[in-house]
Amino acid sequence: MKRQMTGAKMVVQALKDQGVDVVFGYPGGAVLPIYDEIFLQNDIRHVLVRHEQGAVHAAEGYARSTGKPGVVLVTSGPGATNAVTGLTDALLDSIPIVVLTGQVPTFMIGSDAFQEADTVGITRSCTKHNWLVKDTEKLSGTIHEAFHVAKSGRPGPVLVDIPKDVQFANGTYVEPKKVEVSHYQPQTKGDMDAIVELVEAIESAKKPIFYTGGGVINSGPAASQLLRELVEATGFPITSTLMGLGAYPASGDSWLGMLGMHGLYEANMAMHDCDLMINVGARFDDRITGRLDAFSPKSKKAHIDIDPSSINKVIRIDIPIVGDVGHVLEDLLKVWKSRGRKTNKEALIGWWKQIDSWKEIDCLKFKQEGKIIKPQYALSRLEELTKGHDRYVCTEVGQHQMWAAQYLGFEDPNRWMTSGGLGTMGYGMPASIGIQMAHPDSLVINVAGEASWLMNMQEMGTAVQFRLPVKQFILNNERLGMVRQWQELLHGERYSQSWSEALPDFVKLAEAFGAKGIRCDDPDDLDDAIMEMINYDGPVIFDCLVEKHENCFPMIPSGEPHNKMLLGDANTQDAIGNSGAVLV
Repeated sequence: MKRQMTGAKMVVQALKDQGVDVVFGYPGGAVLPIYDEIFLQNDIRHVLVRHEQGAVHAAEGYARSTGKPGVVLVTSGPGATNAVTGLTDALLDSIPIVVLTGQVPTFMIGSDAFQEADTVGITRSCTKHNWLVKDTEKLSGTIHEAFHVAKSGRPGPVLVDIPKDVQFANGTYVEPKKVEVSHYQPQTKGDMDAIVELVEAIESAKKPIFYTGGGVINSGPAASQLLRELVEATGFPITSTLMGLGAYPASGDSWLGMLGMHGLYEANMAMHDCDLMINVGARFDDRITGRLDAFSPKSKKAHIDIDPSSINKVIRIDIPIVGDVGHVLEDLLKVWKSRGRKTNKEALIGWWKQIDSWKEIDCLKFKQEGKIIKPQYALSRLEELTKGHDRYVCTEVGQHQMWAAQYLGFEDPNRWMTSGGLGTMGYGMPASIGIQMAHPDSLVINVAGEASWLMNMQEMGTAVQFRLPVKQFILNNERLGMVRQWQELLHGERYSQSWSEALPDFVKLAEAFGAKGIRCDDPDDLDDAIMEMINYDGPVIFDCLVEKHENCFPMIPSGEPHNKMLLGDANTQDAIGNSGAVLV
């Protein structure tokens, strides 16, 4: 039997049928009919954010920590334009979110009506796909299709723009299973000839490495499990991008740590010297590759990715395999096992000896001396005191983000949420809200810098209203840390606009929001202060005052290859008597 209902009711029914339990949003005139329907039901919980950018980042946190699409509802005009940063962030990091925007009535489109904007035009370049629905009969089917597109293939953000008259009008509701979406069916199975070619390369490689990315996590838990099985069975070393942390456990025997601009010395050196690079679900972004003509110059390169446009886009690939990471790894394991589980064991022993010699550099070594907290020490203590918890970590963007990736260990996928491709300051605070909504009993920590955190600080109001015990762990150096570091190293120590002379008292700010504020500036007090943060049953702003001019190392300078890294003084002064950064 066909069901007749208003467009607004269709929206809510479609969300229920898609299994949505949380919507992040902010009401306005062009979406009031939908908000009225939300008021009349109890299956979907709505989280009232304080800014539409916060809504999208919260949906990203929800999506990244659950594997399910995050959902956003905002009004027309400024509601939609405020969502653009979050949409672009989700597109670059392949995060599945569905954004529903209100629009002025169809007969007013193009008349410069109040709060009108060309939302579809504005968001065309920052969504995987978008729709303007002018017919209520097509609304439910379009929403179901939007979820399919967001989740399928390489995940990403989609947007459905819904004029107000379409929300008021009646139409026929279409069930999800009856929606025709066959025109978008991404290839999930890899080419078997290419898989066999990769197996042959695995069997003979002398210096192999797995280079993994967020695509492993996006593929689902099975892909991470298959990756772990393949790594353990072959004994090959593995490294990861910022987005791929947790797909392979940080405690694993084959783990080299993160690679790239602020990656570990051993990971970058292995990437540079390998003879077989197996890229699993990463996109060769510039923070990983460095100078393209000097990137891993001696290796045969294989690339497994569900997005065919990513293959040969940046780096020339010898063995391209288009397909879902999980499916391809499953077939790869089967073929490799059927051929006798062969590797070049003798060469591997020598390769691991070389890697172990690079590890002896101990590139993350630091010295905590005196009464000023080193940021590395703060994160080392945070790791030690929280690693036994059911923990989720997100970050803002900057030095603290890189230190978190270096000093915090992730044993499982979907436990680490950060803005990678776009590098969006202000991401972490609202993302922590989305994560906590999805995992109400877990410990959710946002590692932040004071400058990034201030960009979406208003979402503390959301955390307090919804009783979300998110922990905001701010490494406060009173500087735009990464900007200041680049100015020191690359711009003649001309510190142009890289600090603020008017920072708030974060403890008083927390109290003003109705949260708990904790301030720590003494390393001797740090453990007790962190435990106080963990044990408090509500939201916390932790103001950790750290060394103001600490630099984040290792670092590959612009224009240099992976084997030319800057290491800080703690890594080099004992061996070569130099107290400054050294190019190794």
